[in-house]
Amino acid sequence: MRLIFMGTPELARTILQALLDSPSFEIAGVVTQPDRPKGRDLRVTASPVKQLAVQGGLPVLQPERARNPGFISQIQELQPDLIAVAAYGQILPKALLDIPPYGCLNVHTSLLPGYRGAAPIQWAILNDDAETGVTIMKMNEGMDTGDILTQQKTAITPADNAQTLHDRLAKIGADLLVRTIPSYVSGAIVPRPQPSEGVLLAPKIKKQDGQIDWTQSSRSIWNRVRGLVPWPCAYTHLRAEPRPQMLKVWEAEPTDHSGPAGQIIEAGNSGIVVACGKGALRIVSLQRENARRLSAEQFLAGHPLAPGQHLGEG
Repeated sequence: MRLIFMGTPELARTILQALLDSPSFEIAGVVTQPDRPKGRDLRVTASPVKQLAVQGGLPVLQPERARNPGFISQIQELQPDLIAVAAYGQILPKALLDIPPYGCLNVHTSLLPGYRGAAPIQWAILNDDAETGVTIMKMNEGMDTGDILTQQKTAITPADNAQTLHDRLAKIGADLLVRTIPSYVSGAIVPRPQPSEGVLLAPKIKKQDGQIDWTQSSRSIWNRVRGLVPWPCAYTHLRAEPRPQMLKVWEAEPTDHSGPAGQIIEAGNSGIVVACGKGALRIVSLQRENARRLSAEQFLAGHPLAPGQHLGEG
């Protein structure tokens, strides 16, 4: 089967690798976002998908907009049987969706119709869900509203954060897509419309989503810490002169301590315990602005904190 693959970040790279490893597919071309400035030095960098495609000697297309008529003509010339999409970064126009005889299949990292949108992994953790999964759907012009082909669930464990869950869902999605395509093409899988009940949205995460509100429960803040690794990370501020210091919280766990919200209750080798609206949070690793990530013990060795000090808005 002759495929075109469209995707951009690391998750999509994992799925492209699975397609390349399968003898069932011929990858006629790869579509990814244009190279963008990245990192502190803003060096122009190819996407993970482009890097893999170049290594494999595959043709790469990088349109600024998927609606570009010239780009759509290029896809038509490649004559794909099917287009597989994973985290590409743009909604595809009907003119593109209609090109392959078997349509366009998308790998979405949620159990649709829950968490349509850009950040399903993060919102599943932020909302304290017990499970999530992957959906393979046949794309239409809407945002993650297409018919469902297959789904696979996975539990969200207390040890998970957005990065570990991302990596697991990437592998699940890659395997599920490779298994789904032949069954779908043969007619063994019939696409089914998404149910109208249970629709949830997962909007793009913004930096300000990381700000900790210590009046929330310790479990809610713990989920924020886990759900926003590695970006933007949950963060708070230490009241200091001449200005508050921003602290990113990388690892934490709820505890049963109590006290005024935002007040440091303990600060020792086992962590920094901060009171919440309900319960408390033990900070296990953290990072000052423009500094490296440290364990709580390492942090306190250079930046002593005492019970009674407060964390909060800058």
